[in-house]
Amino acid sequence: MKNYDGRDDTGHRDGSFLSLFVRTLYRVVIYMKEYAYQYEMHCHTNWCSACAHNSPEEMAAAYFQAGYAGMVITDHFLSGNTAVNRALPWEDKARRYWEAYGAAKNWGADKGFTVLFGLEHLYGDGKEVLTYGIDLDFLLAHPDLDKYSLEDYSAAVHKAGGFLSHAHPFRHAPYINTSVPPQIQYMDAVETFNFYNEDEENRQAAKLAREKGLLTTSGGDEHIQDGEAIGRAGVLFPVPPKDNQELVSLLRAGDYKLCAKGQAVSKDSLLESV
Repeated sequence: MKNYDGRDDTGHRDGSFLSLFVRTLYRVVIYMKEYAYQYEMHCHTNWCSACAHNSPEEMAAAYFQAGYAGMVITDHFLSGNTAVNRALPWEDKARRYWEAYGAAKNWGADKGFTVLFGLEHLYGDGKEVLTYGIDLDFLLAHPDLDKYSLEDYSAAVHKAGGFLSHAHPFRHAPYINTSVPPQIQYMDAVETFNFYNEDEENRQAAKLAREKGLLTTSGGDEHIQDGEAIGRAGVLFPVPPKDNQELVSLLRAGDYKLCAKGQAVSKDSLLESV
């Protein structure tokens, strides 16, 4: 079966004239569309991320004032740099993440600013995965989700209709074991632009996405309300997703552009540059 960009189920592209024509027509349609709704796909708040500086409301205000239509809060989950007390009962921990999201959502409710729930899950060796399309019921139904193997974590998220993008897969940092490759086989996408990555780290991520035939995302990975990433990263949608289902649907359809260094680019342009 061919996908929207001419790839078959193995990730290979058909080189026939018809396939080329279909891909070209798809690109023309995408080019003519307006992608006016910018969403931050990777950011943190100090309620649940120990490395973040500002509250959910302050972060929502920063993105709203920068002209974003919405954001996904992806606080560090319990196996990562969490600000949540790991000794609490599971339900209390789950609700703390949901409360951070809820505070930002409530702030934006009367302003037409959409806030969605997500997580950044550390699965091992400093490697992390951005998780979209889940909710409080999902967390409550999966006690000790943070201790799942990545295979089981991925299976649970996908069974619930969620979507996974590997965060900054080639970042160099003291907490990351760069000798261990990212476990990309469990992902739907790769974060091919992370504002705080080096250009070469982003290029490697784009190369990985191209080789594996995966979708791409862009994120600011912001932790502070006056951070440089605000306005210079994210995903641009043709319509504003109002809930998890709409977000995942748009991502899976590939119906979006990326914001990279403040410029709107096609989601494939970063792949074609490597």
